[in-house]
Amino acid sequence: MITMENVWYRFGNHAIFSGADFRMKPGEFVYVVGPSGSGKSTLLRLLHMDIFPGRGSVTVSNACSRTIRPRDIPFLRRKVGMVFQDYKLLEDRNVFDNVAFALWATGVPSGKIKKLTLQALTEVRISHKRYSMIPELSGGEQQRVSIARALVNEPYVLLADEPTGNLDSESAEDVMRLLKRINSKGTAVLMTTHREEFCRSFPGRRVRIQQERLVE
Repeated sequence: MITMENVWYRFGNHAIFSGADFRMKPGEFVYVVGPSGSGKSTLLRLLHMDIFPGRGSVTVSNACSRTIRPRDIPFLRRKVGMVFQDYKLLEDRNVFDNVAFALWATGVPSGKIKKLTLQALTEVRISHKRYSMIPELSGGEQQRVSIARALVNEPYVLLADEPTGNLDSESAEDVMRLLKRINSKGTAVLMTTHREEFCRSFPGRRVRIQQERLVE
């Protein structure tokens, strides 16, 4: 489902990836570990086709970084959900509208938006707060809304960028249990983290960014 072949990427004069290779199968749960600045977020941006490699190729489903047209990237992103460490929610809108916005933005008929939004909120167990404003929620609750927004378009894969980074231990474990439950239903999850204890408590395949490559 995801393939990186001989990927080179530089940021200014700094080499982040030098000949990196990576493969991920449908339905897998994969951790990408490494210290801050090693390239974890860059990897997710490459997979989201927010940036492109200087050499090599990135393929997600049937979309290849070498050949994809700019106008087709939004269609790819409908099936690649993104979850961020800092949530990136709209604080002037309630929980329901934050999730529904992902559907409005992709042209889903209005008749389906309510149904799909409530399904996603129910999946992450926060539908009871659908009319709450974002600042009223705890960090763990905000991350659940972020995950619901990423799920609402029924993606092939969730790309989760340090999703527990801003949470206390209890909330972090709660989010991990949620991600594992989503994965058990068939959605692939690729999660970056520097908290390697989660790799032991919530097992998944582990890949380390090391010397500008991805190492099992």
